[in-house]
Amino acid sequence: MALRPFCCALLRRRSTLSAATALGSVAACLVISQPKTALAQFKPRSMHVNSQQRTSPNDPATFQADKVDYNDVEHTVTWTGNVQVWQGDRVLRADKIVYDRDTGLMAARGNVVTIQPNGSVIYAHYAELTGGMKDGIMLHVNATMPDNAKLAANGMRRTGGKINDMSRAVYTACEICEKDKTRPPFWQFRAFDATQDLEHQKIDFRDAYLDILGVPVVYLPYFSMTDPSAKRRSGFLMPGLTPHDRYLGTYITIPYYWVINQQSDMSVQGLLATKTGPQLSGLYRNRLNFGLLSVRAGIAYDTHRAKMYTNNFGDEEKSGGNHGLQGHVFVSGNFSINKYWLAGANINYTSSANYMRDYRVQGYGADTLNSNAYLEGFGTGSYNRLDGQYYEGLNQGIIHNRDLPLVLPRYTYSFTGQPDMLGGRLSVNTTDFNVKRDNGVSDQRGELQLNWNRPFHTKMGQQFLLTLRLDSMVYRARKLYQQPTYYNTAHTSVTGQVLPTIALKTNWPFVRTFERGRGTQLIEPIVQGIYAPNTGNNGNDMIPNEDSMSYEFTDSTLFSLNRYQGTDRLDGGLRGNVGVHANWTWDGHIVDLLAGESFQQHITHDMIPYSGLDHHASDVVARARVIPSQYFDFTARMRLDPHKTKINFGDALFSAGVPHFRVRGGYIYEPVTPYYYFATNYRAYSPNQLYTTQTSELSGGVSVDWQSWHASGFSRRSLSRKNFVSLGGDIGYDNDCFAIDFMYLKQYTTIGGQQRNSTYLITVSLKTLGAFGLK
Repeated sequence: MALRPFCCALLRRRSTLSAATALGSVAACLVISQPKTALAQFKPRSMHVNSQQRTSPNDPATFQADKVDYNDVEHTVTWTGNVQVWQGDRVLRADKIVYDRDTGLMAARGNVVTIQPNGSVIYAHYAELTGGMKDGIMLHVNATMPDNAKLAANGMRRTGGKINDMSRAVYTACEICEKDKTRPPFWQFRAFDATQDLEHQKIDFRDAYLDILGVPVVYLPYFSMTDPSAKRRSGFLMPGLTPHDRYLGTYITIPYYWVINQQSDMSVQGLLATKTGPQLSGLYRNRLNFGLLSVRAGIAYDTHRAKMYTNNFGDEEKSGGNHGLQGHVFVSGNFSINKYWLAGANINYTSSANYMRDYRVQGYGADTLNSNAYLEGFGTGSYNRLDGQYYEGLNQGIIHNRDLPLVLPRYTYSFTGQPDMLGGRLSVNTTDFNVKRDNGVSDQRGELQLNWNRPFHTKMGQQFLLTLRLDSMVYRARKLYQQPTYYNTAHTSVTGQVLPTIALKTNWPFVRTFERGRGTQLIEPIVQGIYAPNTGNNGNDMIPNEDSMSYEFTDSTLFSLNRYQGTDRLDGGLRGNVGVHANWTWDGHIVDLLAGESFQQHITHDMIPYSGLDHHASDVVARARVIPSQYFDFTARMRLDPHKTKINFGDALFSAGVPHFRVRGGYIYEPVTPYYYFATNYRAYSPNQLYTTQTSELSGGVSVDWQSWHASGFSRRSLSRKNFVSLGGDIGYDNDCFAIDFMYLKQYTTIGGQQRNSTYLITVSLKTLGAFGLK
């Protein structure tokens, strides 16, 4: 029996051939299990299943019908007209049902419908059922199952309510085409016979064909899949085949999914490659009553021997000892102790970065592999955190393991109080730590920061904010002559700093309406005065620097008391900040502008180059956001040196398009790359030499979608290096039951020892069966 319904497909034979090529790699005898792997979907065993097991032929049957006839001679009862019969957790509906009281057999005719405990609905022309409707036969069967799956057969025999044997079976998950029900579905499995095992939640097809748009493309003597009603089930998942990879060659993956119990599971995958040794990896997950635990690990025999290469700073890197038996372990746990305290850990370790590169382990491409363990506490207005951190370098071209810190312990506390009798609010903060490096500064810090804010306003609409702040730190440090400070001293030092700060900020917004009340205009002058003792003129030479290497003077930090990212370095001296904020909003249009400048009495000679604060009058910072309509938006920021009329920082983003089509682009410019401060003794170089390491990049992309089709492309180019960083794109099609996607990615940069490469990926998804791809 052919399954008629289903979706009006737009793809033709070209897409069928693509699917056939992808499926051609599947073995002739294939067992597939498709679990829903999200731990959030773990539920206790369905109560319907338990009630099914308790159902007995002696259970009372309830019925309703338009008419009832009793035949005392034949001992039968005939129900006609909108007949419904309930027994246990099963329901039977039909136009007519004849019930034999001697044998317990029910014969149903006309629009026969049975509702199963697992949620499936079976339609038939004729059915004979007995044994509490758990045994019997049906003719011309159509079944609808979860996830919109459909199963049809010429005939079906049910045994014990657990096994459904079907002849001439057809299975699909495609929608029915309302306009032409004779059209074949986009895809379907046709089988000589099939067995649906409700107890073990699987469907077995024998002598089966996979049809695409009604054309047979693959023959499988045997095919097994998970029943769509199953939420989780152990079994083999779809194997993967990659024809070519730079480091693996041609490789296959064979995954297996194991349901351990109601709260935990495990996925195990074997990888066999032509260019290197095999790998065995796995993922274990457990959802506990008080938290989550996840363990991802792998072991492999890597036959690649890393070659010497020159990194970005001109140094030759020798990557030895990263072949042979290799592996990785990533452990993540989050646990609730009580309603106030949490504990957790993220432990990540790999035997080598090249192993992660060779076997495509998730996380490769980052500069470091980070691990931490922590204890967190939450109170009314307060936060506590005690943790330790460990870093493993993955990009030997930038960071070496001997340069990375071990932070153990680190303590953070933050408290914000309620308004006091003066109308102010007190906050207390501290971040204390112990840092150890094999190559670099090792130090300890204790910190106490007090901050008091008192807002008020005048009758004329002026808004004021008075801030009193006290920063105090004490340090013990050694090897200050090494990274990241590079100070010319070899002594172990114990020192500290105390900086009181007073600031008063005022902004005076002027607001008016226009366009007959449909628009508003805002002009807001902002003035801020800050006084603190001067901290410049090499006053920090004996103080280490762990959290203030990057200095951000932009529109977002124009009115900040401290424009360093951390507190190891503090802005001192007398200074004033001025700015003007303007905004126009009307009929869906927005124009928002901000410009400002800082004036300082003292110039910090130890400032990071190109900070924008190397004169009494700082660089001018500005921001503009323009949204003329829903079809275009633009945001840009910049920092302009008025003394040299030179831009020292700039970025811009735009997006334009109409429904189904969008173009995006961006640009960023910085005179110095942040890596240079960590990897190079920047104090030994002149600003002109530093300028050669500038960042200047342009990026863009386009996306389009129409009905079931989508496509996109992107490109990123380094203007300072005069070459591309990466580019790529994808194109795909998806409907209610099928999806195919083609992706291309080109990488031009070098990460560690990995050179530029190209990636091609084809992914095919069949709803309820899973996804597989070629890479």
